[in-house]
Amino acid sequence: MSALAIILIVIAVVVLLLIALPALRRTRERRQQAQLQTAAKRDDASHHREEAERSRTEAAVAAERARRQATEAELHEERAAHREAEVADER
Repeated sequence: MSALAIILIVIAVVVLLLIALPALRRTRERRQQAQLQTAAKRDDASHHREEAERSRTEAAVAAERARRQATEAELHEERAAHREAEVADER
């Protein structure tokens, strides 16, 4: 009877291992997948921050370019007014 009990215990342990090991593997794989998704979300957030910074830089460059063009337009207006004054003085 003790040999039969040992065989039944061994069979029960094997069955439990066959049930438990895949469950442990699935749990580990889910944990790894969750870590990968978290890393991907962090990378995505970092990418969006970089894009936002790039957009801000481009906007600042465009604003500076617009300011310079406005200054240049004012200079051309002053030159035009000066030339018109010279023409009026010649008459």
